[in-house]
Amino acid sequence: MGGGVGCSDPAPAPVAVALPSGASGAPCQALADVWPRQVGSLTARAVGVQSPAARAWGDPAIVAICGYDPPAPSTLECVSVDGVDWLVQRRSDGVQFTTYGRTPAMDVLVPAVYAPEPLLLPAFGAAARTLPETGRHCQ
Repeated sequence: MGGGVGCSDPAPAPVAVALPSGASGAPCQALADVWPRQVGSLTARAVGVQSPAARAWGDPAIVAICGYDPPAPSTLECVSVDGVDWLVQRRSDGVQFTTYGRTPAMDVLVPAVYAPEPLLLPAFGAAARTLPETGRHCQ
C-alpha cells in the first residue's frame, strides 16, 4: 500500500538525551530562544527531556547539550569557528565537538553521515557565544 495524498512518514521518536548537572543553570536555560531553527537543511526535532539545555535536528540526529563542566587544557584538536573554540573528539559514529573556554560547556554530537562535520558548527555559534567565557582559547 503506497502513500496516498495526505499521508506522510511519522515523525521520528524523540531523541534520548541525558542532561548534565549544569543544564539547569541560567546560561543553559537562556538558550531556549538562541538555538538554531535549522542546522544546514535539517529541521529541529523532539528530545526526550523538557529543557532548553538540549536540542536535536535531523535523522539521524545532530544533538546539542549544554551544562557540562568546562574542559581542562587538552591535547585534543581544537578549532575556532566564528569566535567560538571547539575541542574535536572523533567517535566511531561521528564527531563530538565541545566548546572550549566557555562555562558551562556545550557538546554538539554530529553523526558521520553529515561529514565534513565541522561545516555545521557555524549554526551553533550564536548559542555558544552566549555562554560566559573563561579566558581559555585554542592554541
